[in-house]
Amino acid sequence: MLSIRKIGVIGRTYRHLNRYRQILRVLFKYGFGDLVDILKIEQYLEIGLQMISRKRREKIEKLTRAERLRMALEELGPTFVKLGQILSTRPDLIPFEYIKELSKLQDQVPPFPYDDVRETIKSETGKLPKEIFEHFDEKPLAAASIGQVHRATLKDGEAVVVKIQRPGIHKIIEVDLEIMLHLAGLMERHLEELEAYRPTRIVEEFARSLEKEINYRTEASHIERFARQFMDDETVYIPKVFRQMSTQRILTMEYVEGIKASEVERLQKEGYDLPEITRRGTGLIMKQIFDFGFFHADPHPGNILALPNNVIGLLDFGMVGRISRQEREAFSDLVTQVVRGDEKKVADAVLNLTNYDKDPDRIEFERDFAELIDQYLYRPLKELELGRLLQQLLEILTKYRLGLKPDLFLMMKALSTVEGLGAMLDPDFQLIKQAEPFIRHIQLRRFNPKIIAGDMIDTGSELFTLLKEIPREVRGILKQAKDGKVKIEFEHKGLEPMLFTHDRTSNRIAFAIVLAALIIGSSLITLSDIPPKWNDIPIIGLAGFIIAGFMGFWLLVTILRRGRM
Repeated sequence: MLSIRKIGVIGRTYRHLNRYRQILRVLFKYGFGDLVDILKIEQYLEIGLQMISRKRREKIEKLTRAERLRMALEELGPTFVKLGQILSTRPDLIPFEYIKELSKLQDQVPPFPYDDVRETIKSETGKLPKEIFEHFDEKPLAAASIGQVHRATLKDGEAVVVKIQRPGIHKIIEVDLEIMLHLAGLMERHLEELEAYRPTRIVEEFARSLEKEINYRTEASHIERFARQFMDDETVYIPKVFRQMSTQRILTMEYVEGIKASEVERLQKEGYDLPEITRRGTGLIMKQIFDFGFFHADPHPGNILALPNNVIGLLDFGMVGRISRQEREAFSDLVTQVVRGDEKKVADAVLNLTNYDKDPDRIEFERDFAELIDQYLYRPLKELELGRLLQQLLEILTKYRLGLKPDLFLMMKALSTVEGLGAMLDPDFQLIKQAEPFIRHIQLRRFNPKIIAGDMIDTGSELFTLLKEIPREVRGILKQAKDGKVKIEFEHKGLEPMLFTHDRTSNRIAFAIVLAALIIGSSLITLSDIPPKWNDIPIIGLAGFIIAGFMGFWLLVTILRRGRM
């Protein structure tokens, strides 16, 4: 289990001083020194900041702020790369230009030695690789920030791939998460515009997400679920998982030999039917989303293989998405109403798919959608470019500060990725034409008598439960009021700068008092002529003056750096 602690006090902050200094150095390097100043990190890391020269920052003025953020996250390592990748799926939290840039994040890192691989396998299984496998390739196929993959052969001769977690990654992630939580707390205190987003809550959600990713048993369960969903579909192949040789830090699964979907020339050369592969691959994603509501959230070309007889193989099941039946229905309504040209129903469908604290200006909101609809009105559904539509939709959501649910964005991103891949394989490919029967099926299914009856039963059950709970809740409130336990809390806003200034002033006064006491004490010792001496001057008194000189110089430099005496 990942364990993160808040480090809002100096003692705990210094526990991670070296890593904190490294993070600050990278932020300065990529031009985010203003953020460090706004968050007033100097209050916690005075010594650490003194050791960082701002003049050494790399000149990167030509790059956008989003590009610099991506580069900084890549340099900061696995935890920050993963945070960036997750933020790239959250248009409710960051602007669209940042989403596009963070989507490019790469976590390719040098592989770790085979000795570490062997020790990990032994600690997890109690056996050495040679005792489990007939052959184990010491050179990895690929290496990433969380782990790396090796080819191997089982004792019965079956080819497999073994994913091994990077040693020490658990501790690295915990340290980084504690620092992130501290920075998030400072953001909530000093950046009012971020207070509504609750940065500390985002870090806590990220910690839970990362905990699932570094537990390979979770990915094994994803693979098995996909295998059950497509067990009767001969056009889809899901690799087999070997549970007896898989643990939290090791994942062993069948090695699948195929051609990456992006290798168009090789596919043509070996006689594959590219339009058929496109149709099957798109249908695979559509079934996952619209039929099962559980889908592969990262269907990029490297994770889709073409197998003999145009069979589609899927790889890497670490990132998945879930979408409810109600959300599927709302999304199908959105696409249909855009084509029909009803901006009121489009606005209703969008609000059903988003989270928001304040209702948008309805007239202006519908006007923006009317302008969007004008681009698609009187055009058949098959001519709709879904990727472009989704991008325009996100721009409108950002304008009105509407939060698209994370899994819905993952779904839209997956559909856009598949649309781009399909256009690469088949110039005549139209994603929305492939989606049309699935969307119509979703709309018709809501009128199924069994589904209507089930919804009525669920609604009635929830209403009955609510009616039962109301008297108990009211009784509880009245009892608390009777016992004097009802509290009214008032929150003061805008006092943080004053409190921070007061805290800094108090620290300087205390520092000056200690400095004055040290000077006076050293003077008394010098006058008392106490041995040992150096050139007839008491050494203890001389040492006191030297220490006082350093402290005085440090205090003066600190005051001048703030621009105030």
